[in-house]
Formats: sequence, C-alpha cells, structure tokens
Amino acid sequence: MGLAGCLGGATDGELPEPVSLDEEQACDECAMIIQDHPGPTGQIYFESLHDDRDGPAWFCSGVCAYVYRFNRVAEGATPIGTYLTDYSEIDYELSDDPDPFISPALTAETFAPESELFAVVGSDVRGAMGADVIPFSAREDAESFASAHGGSVRAASDIDRELIDGVKAASTL
Repeated sequence: MGLAGCLGGATDGELPEPVSLDEEQACDECAMIIQDHPGPTGQIYFESLHDDRDGPAWFCSGVCAYVYRFNRVAEGATPIGTYLTDYSEIDYELSDDPDPFISPALTAETFAPESELFAVVGSDVRGAMGADVIPFSAREDAESFASAHGGSVRAASDIDRELIDGVKAASTL
C-alpha cells in the first residue's frame, strides 16, 4: 500500500488506528501531561516502541512529535504511521492573547495521517510548546488559517528537522 510506504512501511499494509489522548498520558518527548495543554497533538506508531506499552508514542504538540520521530529514526527505529490533530475536522477556538493559543482535540477521531495533512508553519498561533505546526486535511483551510494568522502552508509529510528546529527557535524569542 502506498500510504504505508510513505509512513515507514507497515508490514501488513494497514496503518494502526489512532487512540484518544485524554487519560493523563504524558508526552513521550517532554513528559508534559497532554490533556493539560492547548494545541495540536500527535501520535506515532513504530515497529517497536516500548516493552511495557502497546500502541503509539504520544505527544503534546506537533513539534514534540516530529522531534521524537527524527531522534528515534536517527537511532534506527522504523516509524509505521504518524497522526496529527486535523483542525479541518473540528470546531477549534483561539484564545484572546496577542499570540493566541489554539484549542486541543484529543479523541481518536480528531487525528488524521500525516500524509493527508497540510501544516501551517510560522503562524502567530501557539500550541503546548509555544510555536507549533497547525495541521489541516483541507489545503483551503490551511491557506485560510495562514492568511489570517501568518505562516506558510506545506505538506505535513515534507516537514524536516531543519524546519522544526526553526519553529522551536521561534518559541524562544
């Protein structure tokens, strides 16, 4: 299946389903409790992750998801699927802050495969870790969001370590 190949190669050709992240799960990258923070979240299935847990690694932000995946791949891990919050499919809210935070969505049905998403990068909208990537399944939604809040639109599967390093640096300014 083409999708599995793009995501790292699931052996049976089927991407495992996303899970809900609303049960006090701690981010596998930064250890923050996911449900206590705003913004996009993520989860990644690997061929092998933990001896003590079935299912995906989970994350409080898109930035944490990408950083974790880049680091695990560098260590030899094989991802078989990445999911991120799909803001095209939910009614999200923005805070009234000068640099607003976007609301979280934590149930399994609010996630979409990375390969189906377009991410807004460099907007003034924040997530759990500050600057974040804001994913949408409809390119038009991403372009409209970027027009209103700044940033650029790119395929989520084209995001690389250099881009995420730039997003992280923007959070420290």
